[in-house]
Amino acid sequence: MAVVTILSAHQLVLPAASLGPENPLAPLHSHQELKSVENLADLPEDLRDNIQYGRLHSTLPCLNQDGYDRSLVDTAFPVLVLENDHLRATVMPSLGGRLYSLVHKSSGQELLYRNPVFQPANLALRNAWFAGGVEWNVGSTGHWTGTCAPLHAARVEGPDGTPVLRLWELERTRNLVTQLDFWLPADAEFLYVGVRLQNPSDTEVPAYWWSNIAVEQSPETRVLVPADQAWRFGYAGADRPDATGRWLDLIGVPDFDGIDLTYPMRHPRAVDFFFEPLAGERPWIASVDAAGHGLAQASTERLRGRKLFVWGESDGGRRWQDWLAPGLEGGGYAEIQAGLARTQLEHLKLPAATSWHWLEAYGRMSVDPALAHSEDWQTARNAGASALRPVVDDLAAREREWLAVVDAAPVEQLAVGSGWGALEVARTGWTISPGTPFADDTMTSRERAWSPLLDGRLPAVDGVPDGTLVAWRELLERAEDNWLVWYHRGVARHCAGEVESAVDAWRRSGDNPWALRNLGLVTGDLSYYERAVELRPDLVPLVAEAVAAALDTDVARAERMLDHAPDDPRIRLLRVRHALQIGNPQTAHELLAEGIQLATVREGANPLTDYWLAAEEALGTNRPVPSRYQFGMGGN
Repeated sequence: MAVVTILSAHQLVLPAASLGPENPLAPLHSHQELKSVENLADLPEDLRDNIQYGRLHSTLPCLNQDGYDRSLVDTAFPVLVLENDHLRATVMPSLGGRLYSLVHKSSGQELLYRNPVFQPANLALRNAWFAGGVEWNVGSTGHWTGTCAPLHAARVEGPDGTPVLRLWELERTRNLVTQLDFWLPADAEFLYVGVRLQNPSDTEVPAYWWSNIAVEQSPETRVLVPADQAWRFGYAGADRPDATGRWLDLIGVPDFDGIDLTYPMRHPRAVDFFFEPLAGERPWIASVDAAGHGLAQASTERLRGRKLFVWGESDGGRRWQDWLAPGLEGGGYAEIQAGLARTQLEHLKLPAATSWHWLEAYGRMSVDPALAHSEDWQTARNAGASALRPVVDDLAAREREWLAVVDAAPVEQLAVGSGWGALEVARTGWTISPGTPFADDTMTSRERAWSPLLDGRLPAVDGVPDGTLVAWRELLERAEDNWLVWYHRGVARHCAGEVESAVDAWRRSGDNPWALRNLGLVTGDLSYYERAVELRPDLVPLVAEAVAAALDTDVARAERMLDHAPDDPRIRLLRVRHALQIGNPQTAHELLAEGIQLATVREGANPLTDYWLAAEEALGTNRPVPSRYQFGMGGN
């Protein structure tokens, strides 16, 4: 019987939390702190320049995704499956094109960490992120804006007659066309993923890419990579107790802080290691178990960076893993990653009207366990390189084959992403590859609401304004005046750093909660917040932001808003803070003891523990912090 490759559509049922609605409040600033490097002056010039270039200060025109909960309900997700006799790859087009599963069929081994639930948490640029599989991060430092959003998907005829699964979408903060081609030749034991970033504009843009690969870990799991040095980027800990930011230190591999850093479960704290590639070595990374079996990822030369991330074995690290995968069993997961730059703190310069491409390969690697786990690091990494050599040596030829179809038009549409790409093409007239078309019929009412602006007007319909198309500022400035136009003008001006002009625009927008909230945030005048809350007392993100601002300067005004605030974990947390500020630690303790499940608790921030400890100190008691509140990223 002939060996064939099959591409098919299915439904995957998972216990899942609701993603919920987008937050309508304009993200005037990133909700995540930009990762600072305390020793920037000590770094090599190119690394320092890349870190300082291209920082994203807002996710506009994308809105934040923070409306999710933690109630798991069986939910059907559309998935696309590509398989041959050796591998079965499962892709989730509705969730950023996540490679959810990669099964080695003859052994039955799942090569990735496959999360048994869909549970968003606050780790992405737009807030919502979920763990597991392979995530594709494009655009800016962090988990990309499309990680919990749909992509276009289609079947393309492959170079060898087998089907290629293509996914594509417009990354809206950088206006990069992102293309992913999943190709599994009939006889292949590795899945190939061709990636192309198209910059269709006439200006240079910052470019960023990291393939984020979750792999199961156990005490015997070891990461192999062709490197003898790594840039360590970690949270303040015993090695730097006085650090106020975070440091990049070039360290040796594998010995670090008294352990072998290539064993993920030996780390007490969360930490990143960005490996320095050895001269003359092809880029790859692998994670193998006690028997020497596991996932290997390799690529053509453009994707040069490789990384290991661990949550660490502290209470906080284990809590985070359980938070991301409720009911977590076993050792959890680590992340091995591959990127365009040496570290994830950098952006590179992608010239105007230019595309970058590379080919990645994912599959099972088997290494003699005595070699894979040798105490001599050179022996171990050389064993990995030898095992992967046939795949790595073949990648350049495979890439040439793939490039023969990179612009091939889709044959069959399998999933529909957003209409934002079509809208931008209508505005700009960009030339886009026929392989990644943005058809007019992909636009929904959401995108079409902006179309009149191309003719100089934006109707002031009632309701909630969408995320401002900040790249359309010139059109906004020339449009007919109304409250909505003035609101969007203000957001676009603020995004350009013109704060006074933005404030003027929002004042002209009038008595609406959206402009009033922006005025409250930017000017610090609580009366704007109070009026906005009066107009939309049901909007939890608005009420929570307003109360938090009032607690900073005027507790009495915060109390008045809290008196009528809706019941929500974010509000209950503010009630705890309020109780502590007015000298009522007993109430704070009681609220915390009842239990606050803050779905949007953020990586690196731990208000639940902070407030618990503050209440205990004020009460003169010493009750231990409940494990459910321990999200600290440092510690031992």
